[in-house]
Amino acid sequence: QVQLVESGGGLVQAGGSLRLSCEASGGTFVTYTMGWFRQAPAKEREFVSVINWSDMTKYADSVKGRFTISRDNARNTVYLQMNSLKPEDTAVYYCAVAFRGPGLSSKEYTYWGQGTQVSVSS
Repeated sequence: QVQLVESGGGLVQAGGSLRLSCEASGGTFVTYTMGWFRQAPAKEREFVSVINWSDMTKYADSVKGRFTISRDNARNTVYLQMNSLKPEDTAVYYCAVAFRGPGLSSKEYTYWGQGTQVSVSS
């Protein structure tokens, strides 16, 4: 069993920055593929970014060049640095754990956090 707790969300103006954190407990964090997803009101949950055990990363086209995913295995934590935020980035952001696969689909993930709200005003 893996528990995930996200933090760092909030309200920010367009062009601003936020850093989300997701701390994991249980299991062997260093082996996990960690992903970030987001869900806006009345929309499907969508992939944002993923980092695997060897620090390979991928990003959705909509956030490429603005968001950076990283991990600190000593702290069992994955981060999402979000810069140049836009109103369309407004959503609940979730972190999740996958044990196999490239981590681009929500179906690959086994454990999910409770989510943290990010709101970007124009």
